Amino acid sequence: MIDRLSVFEHKVLKKLSASWRDEVTGEWRRLRNKELHDLYSSPNIIRVIISRTIRWAGHVARMEDRRCVYRVLVGKPEGKRRLGRNRRRWKGNIKKDLGRGLD
Repeated sequence: MIDRLSVFEHKVLKKLSASWRDEVTGEWRRLRNKELHDLYSSPNIIRVIISRTIRWAGHVARMEDRRCVYRVLVGKPEGKRRLGRNRRRWKGNIKKDLGRGLD
């Protein structure tokens, strides 16, 4: 999912930048990814999503026990699981994001 978001972000930035004239050769060319990030100093979309997810998890962790969102976060599902790989849960994604950091 992260790779797909990064590809989308690069496509949007390339469309916005269109073509640029090279200062040395005078030819028109597309900007490379590093040049795009230097030109547009907007934060990386992945970092924004991770930081907002972690911030929301902090709000949920401080909620009262009777709130539905809190109960969903700390609750255990009942019943049998399906065969195959376990689905990724929101709590697992938060742990993964915390381990990844905002580098």
